[in-house]
Amino acid sequence: MKRSLTNFSFVFSHLALSLVFIWFGSLKFFGISPANDLVRALLEITMPFVPFDVFIVILGAVEVLIGILFLIPKMERIAITVLIFHMFTTILPLFMLPAISWQGFLLPTLEGQYMIKNVVLVALAIGILVDIKKTHRV
Repeated sequence: MKRSLTNFSFVFSHLALSLVFIWFGSLKFFGISPANDLVRALLEITMPFVPFDVFIVILGAVEVLIGILFLIPKMERIAITVLIFHMFTTILPLFMLPAISWQGFLLPTLEGQYMIKNVVLVALAIGILVDIKKTHRV
């Protein structure tokens, strides 16, 4: 029972991360991501020389790539490395765009909550990494 639950957890974790990254990344290809305004505002501060239309497609491609890598056996470490770098950039608005991210002290806006929940994605990815190391799957 314990082994089957562990296997289910391992597979479900991969599928969950894949779904989130492929889904949210794909929305960026069509210009319909709810995060577009936030990405545009951050891009204007950090890299104003990069056209938004180009950047958002690249960002979407990176997110889809992360999702696909979680579906390919033995590619988890690469996926996790890219995911952690990506998650670092997604929390930047919490500090660089406080008017969009916070409505008061420790009171995030909906956009702020969107960014803070990424801690859960990082924790799930780290859990996968720990499981890989314990079972020597990579």
